[in-house]
Amino acid sequence: MADILFFIFAAMAIGGGFGVVLQKNPVGSLLFMVGTLASVAGIYVLLDAHFLAAIQVMVYAGAIMVLFLFVIMLLNLGHDYRDDIKSGLGLFAAFAVTGAIAGLLARQLRGAGDNPLLAHFPGPEGMEQLLAEQGAIGAIARPLFTDYVVAFELTGILLLVALVGAVAIAKRRV
Repeated sequence: MADILFFIFAAMAIGGGFGVVLQKNPVGSLLFMVGTLASVAGIYVLLDAHFLAAIQVMVYAGAIMVLFLFVIMLLNLGHDYRDDIKSGLGLFAAFAVTGAIAGLLARQLRGAGDNPLLAHFPGPEGMEQLLAEQGAIGAIARPLFTDYVVAFELTGILLLVALVGAVAIAKRRV
């Protein structure tokens, strides 16, 4: 049953991703993105990562999507239906780049036993031991705030710059 649910959630995530890219209305695109993030949260639940699923729903599908909705409303988007990169050659280029990235990821992850990219991941037995020692939050928070703290801070700065840019663009029109 878990395999069937995984494929259902994966199909919903892929379909929602296509809906985000192909939707002409920004609000509709935002709703497809919420559906995609909810299906990813469902996949996290299937993987017994309940904390990540809750964070996925609260932070991404909740707070950030509301922020995007306010930005869309401030910018008054959705009234201009010009052709853009979503048609013709741009669509072909997007599929080509997506295929190339998927091929590279498949090549990297194929030999997980001897792959240096995956060598530091503990595997299922190690994860059970880590969860027993530190708990779910500790197992996530410790590497996030030690090994990946620079990426975490850069992501926060990127979100702040995006918010300031959206407010600056919206203020110009008011």
